[in-house]
Amino acid sequence: MTTNQSPAGDQTAPAAVKILIAGGFGVGKTTLVGSVSEVTPLRTEEYLTRASVGVDFLDGVDAKDTTTVALDFGRITVNPELVVYLFGTPGQERFWFMWNDLVNGALGGVVIADTRRLDTSFASIDFFESRGIPFVVAINCFDGVNTRTPQEIRAALDLDRQVPMLIGDVRTRAFGRDVLLALVDHLINQPALV
Repeated sequence: MTTNQSPAGDQTAPAAVKILIAGGFGVGKTTLVGSVSEVTPLRTEEYLTRASVGVDFLDGVDAKDTTTVALDFGRITVNPELVVYLFGTPGQERFWFMWNDLVNGALGGVVIADTRRLDTSFASIDFFESRGIPFVVAINCFDGVNTRTPQEIRAALDLDRQVPMLIGDVRTRAFGRDVLLALVDHLINQPALV
């Protein structure tokens, strides 16, 4: 892979890869972007207010006091010729319309799921599947707790066997790295378009 060059042969920008990070409200999208980004992530978090009562449901995430209202953005420089840009989506249903813009140009996606609230991941999985965008699933074990087997999770999410699923803690850089590497492997193994 080579960097983009101007007609004069001057080096300009490295090739860019866009990855979309999606999932339900409060599953750890902002946290994943922050754990792997080499730069301080751009975050569009706002405090939850009374106006969101009855709109944003805090079941299972009662202590959450902020929410992403547009996107999270992070960057990983793989080498001087390749940069990965991470775009985290907002999780509440009222912001799902933004996903259509955020997905433009994405090579693949990561769906983050919380085993305490697996149903919050259905919309993200459907989003990627309906657009034919390869994705992996990262099961975020809050405080290291997971009460379901991988088989139970895969069945509950109705995941195809070929969709990679990893279980860990998105707060750790190592798990975030492993999730992104699993996505790269999954992308490489996609059938070639004729």
